[in-house]
Amino acid sequence: MSEPDPILLFAGSGSLRLADKVADHLGIELGRSHSRRFPDGNLFVKVDQNVRGRDVHLVQSTVFPSNDNFMELLFWIDAFKRASAQTVTVIMPYFSYAKGDKKDEPRVSIRARVCAVAIEAAGADRVVAMDLHAPQIQGFFRIPVDNLYAISVLCDRIEEQGREDLVVVSPDAGFAKQARRYASILGTSVAIADKERRGHDDVARVWLMGEVSGRDAVIVDDFTISAGTLVSCAEELMRRGARSVFAAVTHGVFAESSMERIDRSPIDKLIVTDTVEKHPVSLSAKVEIVSVAPLFAEAIERIHRRQSISVMFPEA
Repeated sequence: MSEPDPILLFAGSGSLRLADKVADHLGIELGRSHSRRFPDGNLFVKVDQNVRGRDVHLVQSTVFPSNDNFMELLFWIDAFKRASAQTVTVIMPYFSYAKGDKKDEPRVSIRARVCAVAIEAAGADRVVAMDLHAPQIQGFFRIPVDNLYAISVLCDRIEEQGREDLVVVSPDAGFAKQARRYASILGTSVAIADKERRGHDDVARVWLMGEVSGRDAVIVDDFTISAGTLVSCAEELMRRGARSVFAAVTHGVFAESSMERIDRSPIDKLIVTDTVEKHPVSLSAKVEIVSVAPLFAEAIERIHRRQSISVMFPEA
């Protein structure tokens, strides 16, 4: 069987640094392309090399600004298909509209589904994301969707903290199953916080189930935006006698005022990945970033060679 063509990897403007790291791990250079914003806000994208008949991979997170980066993603897909690329695989490290995964109020849009339809209509052949907010989002697409997990990278960094008598804490019941996976890998127990949110103001009341007194607690979650849930959970943990609190979160989105909350909170460290690289705030000294570029590089290599992705996550 002949060797496949070299991997073609391109970067959208939302993930330039991560794409560059992925290219380094693959031992290749990023493909040549450029984007431009006109004075009226319109976006222009152009592929600056021949991609005819090739399998193309594009890295683009859709946040800060979410709508612009999502539209840019669609334009890139269309540009590659019109340049006669054989396939276009979208590497979407953070899918901002994944939070709109259900109709939980009257007369609202299921935004993740709308985005899935748009990505398909633009011509994408495959999507690779990380820690999607809900598994059912994969079913919104009719094309293959690979959901990668940052758990191995985050658990490695958690273990390097050297905390004693660790307890893994889920900040809500919805993340409890994933928190148990963290606890299994780390060889410890789980506590679960249950929160009630009455509106869209990011204010939640927290209850806690599990023993945390005298223990080092690590809160795990898939994303944080305002840091309100993390901080509320951390404060409750300290009231219950936890010795220390830190957190490990896949997507550090960090909106306005999030860093002030983190700095005032009992959280002594917040570990996040580099799926989001543009923030409207300066990051606190408490925030530590670990890279998931090796995971994306391996997934791209496996897709390119028609190999299994699931073997990367035997604990899933």
